[in-house]
Amino acid sequence: MRKYNLYITAKKGIFDPAGATAQSALDNLGFAGVNSVKIGKLIELETADEVNTDMVETMCKKLLANPIIEDFRIEEVQ
Repeated sequence: MRKYNLYITAKKGIFDPAGATAQSALDNLGFAGVNSVKIGKLIELETADEVNTDMVETMCKKLLANPIIEDFRIEEVQ
């Protein structure tokens, strides 16, 4: 069995409404100095041994991430 962590975030320049809301809330709570908050997704994927990183990348491009507005990073977990 293989395990992958998939980190999916908004592309640079794409407005992140959840991040903007969290940043505003932190400011309202008195946490000064927070310049930016970005909120993304973490997907933990467990696969059969024959599934490789290239196949996981295809999964991200076709379903798990929206390549128009999101970037993704794949990390194989040992």
